[in-house]
Amino acid sequence: MAYYSDEQLQQMGFRSLGTNVKISDRASIYNADQIEIGDNSRIDDFCVISGRIKIGAFCHITPMCLVAGGTPGIFFSDFCTLAYGVKIFSQSDDYSGETLTNSLIPREFKKEIFEEVRLGKHVIIGAGSVIFPGVHVAEGCSVGAMSLVNKSTLPWGIYIGSPVSRVKERKQDLLVLEKKFLEEISNDSI
Repeated sequence: MAYYSDEQLQQMGFRSLGTNVKISDRASIYNADQIEIGDNSRIDDFCVISGRIKIGAFCHITPMCLVAGGTPGIFFSDFCTLAYGVKIFSQSDDYSGETLTNSLIPREFKKEIFEEVRLGKHVIIGAGSVIFPGVHVAEGCSVGAMSLVNKSTLPWGIYIGSPVSRVKERKQDLLVLEKKFLEEISNDSI
């Protein structure tokens, strides 16, 4: 995987860009002026990132993900991971048949849903999962592969299914490791 150089990333015109950010030269970035990316985050091959997006520190968006922030936006807290092929939408057409659909139709003929999406700290979303507009995935949640997240979650749960349901509690041991990790990297930079 080849990454854009720091100079190339600066030329893309991001709203803000942290240090040690890695973005594959095979990722598609649209509306860079609306995108903020925190330190030590990475976006891999064949991802499409567009619209209003804020990505925290130490976030990883693995290959073939779609993050469609649109107008309302998608907001990632620190230490979030999207596994292969995750799709997140902050906008959607109305599929009821009451109105026309798709991007080529003027707004007066459509009924669109516009709602921000938020991923809390330490959220991991499994391969092939889809997150709908308006969903807030709470801190510490993990979502199993191929899940449909159409409702917000409560903290530190493991969610699976289509639509998702909470199946058990997620361990919080990683909070101790986070503290140790941040101390170590802080000491390394001194």
